[in-house]
Amino acid sequence: MSLIVLGTASHVGKSATVAALCRALYRRGIPVAPFKSQNMSLNSYVTADGSEIGIAQAAQAFAAGVEPEADMNPILLKPKGEAVSQVVLLGRPYKDVRIRDYYMETDKLLAEAVAAFDRLQRRFGNVVVEGAGGAAEVNLYDRDIANIRLATALRIPIVLVADIERGGVFAQVYGTLALLPEEIRSLVKGVIINKFRGDPTLFESGVTILEELTGVPVLGVVPYTDIRIPSEDSLSIGERRSGVAQKAIRIAVIRLPRISNFTDFELLERHALVEYITPGRSLAGYDCIILPGTKNTVEDLNVLRKEGVENELRLSRERGVPIIGICGGYQMLGSRIIDTGIEAGGEAAEYPGFGLLDVVTAFAGYRKTTVQVRRQATGPGPILQAMGEVEGYEIHMGETERRGLPEAFAGEGAATPDGLVFGTYMHGLFQNPGAVNALLAYLSERRGLPFEPLAEGDGGTLGASTAYDDLARHFEAHIDMNAILTYFTR
Repeated sequence: MSLIVLGTASHVGKSATVAALCRALYRRGIPVAPFKSQNMSLNSYVTADGSEIGIAQAAQAFAAGVEPEADMNPILLKPKGEAVSQVVLLGRPYKDVRIRDYYMETDKLLAEAVAAFDRLQRRFGNVVVEGAGGAAEVNLYDRDIANIRLATALRIPIVLVADIERGGVFAQVYGTLALLPEEIRSLVKGVIINKFRGDPTLFESGVTILEELTGVPVLGVVPYTDIRIPSEDSLSIGERRSGVAQKAIRIAVIRLPRISNFTDFELLERHALVEYITPGRSLAGYDCIILPGTKNTVEDLNVLRKEGVENELRLSRERGVPIIGICGGYQMLGSRIIDTGIEAGGEAAEYPGFGLLDVVTAFAGYRKTTVQVRRQATGPGPILQAMGEVEGYEIHMGETERRGLPEAFAGEGAATPDGLVFGTYMHGLFQNPGAVNALLAYLSERRGLPFEPLAEGDGGTLGASTAYDDLARHFEAHIDMNAILTYFTR
């Protein structure tokens, strides 16, 4: 059997709930797979076979003790700006479409999603399905393949998650249930109240009121927790919290308009003060500057240049501050970007980069590299030389040519001779303890600060089993797992 987790709104905790349920089932020896029919996110992951899926579904797969695969997120929308998104279908680039045109393919895409769900159901026996956004978007019911139309096709039990932290939880739950189509409302078997701050027993009367108003049982009130699992989308950037250690080290991550895979820096956030800096703000006072990935290198490059980021980077370079580019950030650090019209979606053109690395990137065709990688850091300088072997994954359009500079990693990337400016296509680099140790040890030494290296087991959050165990225990302590288990088979 299977279960759908819908939400009263975006960002109420659906992804974490699905991960917790997957882990709870895994801990009981019950086979299970996660599933989200349609995901809109610039945080993505590359599976072992080179498929691209939302990073939340990859995390849920790890929580379930299985390898991530394309069927777990058959449709991934990656916004490119101006109401255009790249559609990734079953892990591979399908096309760039305007949203209005995308809705013309609703029936086809729903069929693909249902087929993917059926394959998972046959193989695993149990599937925990995540909806998208709010379930009761009545103007979208005819094309809502992530919630209403999917639930209509699958006809499996539903649990509704609400976020009490943002207030109005009674209206959230009652209003959502009242607006659901009758045939979907009858499938809702329970409600989970999420992100409660304080003593959950103080909401006991609220539980009674909700159950009387809706006739649907409240399965639990889950207290707010700071257990780290990867963030799904850019809504989470405003909630980033750096760790308590090494606070004296300040790292600036440029908050690009179309920033992607900012989960790359979640391990760094636990051990340094990582700040997401809006273009236009001064970069003075930071110990390291990182240009992250982006879904549209050319447009974000133009925004950064307009906001004076180029001059700030040059001043930082003169101060000896390390500057690191990841994926699109690597492309921006180069001398030129040649676009045949693929990247910016217009006429062929050439754009000057920031010129801190002598590399040239060309977008010559609608081809995307998606691959898991393991590489040895081979570049010069104190940071790269201390990294050792690291692993991650590449997701990018375009190819970059080094022009005499040493590689940053074996077969990939580029670095200045002093190693203090380098770029790489490797997402997940700073989820490796060796990479984090190399960077923070250098920055600490430069500031005359002590540094205690991370243990080898203190890796990034994506595959960290301890975090998923903690999350599952947290949910199990506050929800009626016996009621949940009735929807699954061993």
